Amino acid sequence: MENKSDNSWTWFLFSLKGRVSRKQYWIFNLIIFCGGILLGTFTDLSSDLNNIPRPQLMFMIWIFWPSIAVQAKRWHDLDKSAWWIAISLIPVIGPIWALIENGFFAGTTGTNRFGPEPTEGSINK
Repeated sequence: MENKSDNSWTWFLFSLKGRVSRKQYWIFNLIIFCGGILLGTFTDLSSDLNNIPRPQLMFMIWIFWPSIAVQAKRWHDLDKSAWWIAISLIPVIGPIWALIENGFFAGTTGTNRFGPEPTEGSINK
């Protein structure tokens, strides 16, 4: 098991190991969503996928790995392999399925094969 701190941003954004709670998942996605809205407000929007403005392209590249890492840890909290991320590749149904499972299903109680429960040992518990 990887040695990590609950407050380690590098672990949270870049590691594929461990588990995150629904709350952490939603906060991460809310920040990304707000960042995308803010960026879209100040840059030109283009419906042409071959002509994506540079700031938007840089934002997409910047959030790619952290999005994968957080979602992998969320699947781990559900005691499922990070390979479940691939379900998002199924058009329409896949991303909806991933959002419902990751965003609304409770993680496994206690320690599972991916590590301790995200809230174990925290002050809020």
